[in-house]
Amino acid sequence: MDLELRHLKTIRAIADAGSLTKAATALGLAQPALSAQLKRIERALGGELFERGRHGVRATALGEFVLARARVVLPAVSGLREEAQRFAQTWQGGAGFRLGGTHGPLFGGLVDRLATAHPGVPVTTHTTWSEREIAARTADGRLDFALVGTCGASAPPESELLVWREVARDPVFVMLPTGHPLAGGQEIDLALLADESWTDVPGDGCFADCFSAACARAGFTPSRVYETDVASCVHLVQVGRAVGLCRATFPPTPGMVTRPLAGAPLYWRHLLGWHPAAPAHDTAAAVFAQARGAHADAVARSESYTAWLAAPSPPLPRRRPSL
Repeated sequence: MDLELRHLKTIRAIADAGSLTKAATALGLAQPALSAQLKRIERALGGELFERGRHGVRATALGEFVLARARVVLPAVSGLREEAQRFAQTWQGGAGFRLGGTHGPLFGGLVDRLATAHPGVPVTTHTTWSEREIAARTADGRLDFALVGTCGASAPPESELLVWREVARDPVFVMLPTGHPLAGGQEIDLALLADESWTDVPGDGCFADCFSAACARAGFTPSRVYETDVASCVHLVQVGRAVGLCRATFPPTPGMVTRPLAGAPLYWRHLLGWHPAAPAHDTAAAVFAQARGAHADAVARSESYTAWLAAPSPPLPRRRPSL
């Protein structure tokens, strides 16, 4: 007889009930039928699992061994079944792409490329500043792909559940108003911005801590940081209220310039994630290629970034954007 999950459930039910009679009632079986089934299970496992007595049953050493394994296997199989059902219920038959991402040109570029490459196939999006929320939605099947970023070498969220592939890595640039005294430079030493107010977008990763550490290494602490949306960040820079941090692929914008920081003290990794057990896994290679293409498009639109890439011996270990 081959051991089956139902046999493990029977063993657990007998142990929990403490007697064959009570276990039979809980399982909806006649007591003689349960006794016969237990004997078949014991023969398959090579020994007695329970000692019978006047006051019920007690697990033998072999029984305790089997019970310990059953208490691991049964919840794991139950979790697998629930997860599979959740994916089956949320996946829309491969009828489209459900993308989650933070705000930025790479996300919009990916949506555009997928819509162009697959006309008539719906592309739906969910955007938020929270990389953790996007990853959680991808892990539980509400999204097919997550396009997020991490600061430096920090691990992405839900790394134990999702497959993550690096689309690209970029230095973090600084945004300056066109009239700023340093706007004409090729790159800017972070220490020269010690007296500036700063603006940046929110997030739940470690970027704020990485920025504070970079400023500390440069010998100062930022006096003020305005955390707000992209449009407000741009406005604060344009009117000279603050300087801002941005990805190197930030698109050209009237009234401001983007410049690299000397030595690239901060960098950003663009990551695409998906669940390996989801049906979307079959299209992951194609979506990843489109994400790489969207990044290459964004780089090509940035004069300051293309100039930085062309410089000899750039300080940041990186992959040049390609398909």
